[in-house]
Amino acid sequence: MKNLPTIAITLGDAAGIGPEVIAKTLRDPRLPKGFQFEVLGQKKGKGITPGKLTQTSARASLNALEEATQGCRNGNYAAMVTGPVQKESLAAVSPGFVGQTEFLARACGLPDDAAVMMLTDPKLTVALCTNHCSVRDAVKKLTTKRIVYVTKITHQFLQQCGIAQPRMAVAAINPHMGEAGLFGDEDFRIVQPAVLKLNKENIAVVHAPADTIFYYAVQKKAFDAVICAYHDQGLIPFKLVAFQTGVNVTLGLPIIRTSPDHGTALEIAGKGLADHRSMLAAVRLACQLVRAKAKKT
Repeated sequence: MKNLPTIAITLGDAAGIGPEVIAKTLRDPRLPKGFQFEVLGQKKGKGITPGKLTQTSARASLNALEEATQGCRNGNYAAMVTGPVQKESLAAVSPGFVGQTEFLARACGLPDDAAVMMLTDPKLTVALCTNHCSVRDAVKKLTTKRIVYVTKITHQFLQQCGIAQPRMAVAAINPHMGEAGLFGDEDFRIVQPAVLKLNKENIAVVHAPADTIFYYAVQKKAFDAVICAYHDQGLIPFKLVAFQTGVNVTLGLPIIRTSPDHGTALEIAGKGLADHRSMLAAVRLACQLVRAKAKKT
């Protein structure tokens, strides 16, 4: 057992469903063989009650996140799978916290935008150019350089997953791709130059209206991933088709991190009702990425 790679699994906020879905996952016969799993975090104790957020549970989730990140960086863990946290609760004990994705970038000594948030499932994969911010700020942050970066790192991920020549699309920012300027010039000014640059580098990507792109990605299997401008542009269609089985992956970091695509679900915490399939998928993908990384070295 000592020679097996270890996957760290953080409980997330123990007031939520993290402890339950992790326990169910570790009992599931579909759990990958050849790995050992270490659960980090405080599951019980004073100040931790299912369904009730407290500073105690928030601090415990933050401590587990820090421990897992450090363990991945120093080689004690081959990867980390993070349970769901409550951002407002964490921000109260750690000012400036906006999400685990950004936290991990900072913990690795990188700027927030080094990390790319991706949601993946056999039905659909989306990668976000901006993460946890308002739509107004998302448009301000969106640049040609950012689209190129996110698309390239998504391309690498898809190849790592066995897709030799990934087919990708960038979702338009404005309705009908701006209608030649009637609804804004961002698609012409920001997105199209990125697509042209990527095509010149032999990366297959197209620019398409957001109101139809997900139909072609899901129903017609025309794309292996869709690059999205902002959080809900990608997560609304993704969770519609893969809420119970989707996985959140953080790209762009020197460590491997996956997570279920759902939140703390406080309303059902402690009732034995939580569906663990997304957590199981997150653990399975983390193991897959560890194996892929081992083959390279």
